[in-house]
Amino acid sequence: MIIAGQRLPIVIAMRPVDFRRGHDGLAATVQNELGLDPHSGLTVVFRSRRGDRVKILVWDGTGLVLTYKRLESGQFAWPRVQNGVMRLSRAQFEALFEGLDWRRVTAPRVMAPAAAD
Repeated sequence: MIIAGQRLPIVIAMRPVDFRRGHDGLAATVQNELGLDPHSGLTVVFRSRRGDRVKILVWDGTGLVLTYKRLESGQFAWPRVQNGVMRLSRAQFEALFEGLDWRRVTAPRVMAPAAAD
């Protein structure tokens, strides 16, 4: 799997895209429809209309990398279709890519340590 940038945002494009599009077409979508810079290192996740396919577009510093995955059975868990993007944590992104329900992934709550007496 292509590893998303550690400190750069990971976003889902909320509307399904035409999966015939390649690197340049998806980069144009990122720039023109989502208002983001596809060459910033941002990771953008695109969904198919059927929901069983995902394309991930990343600029790795030397070129655009496009990853494609189709689930053999079932569908990916997707947010409600609407305009814009939704940000994902790295853990949520990895769960989505594995076909798991990323909406169940939450950050652990860290409690401040009790002061030593």
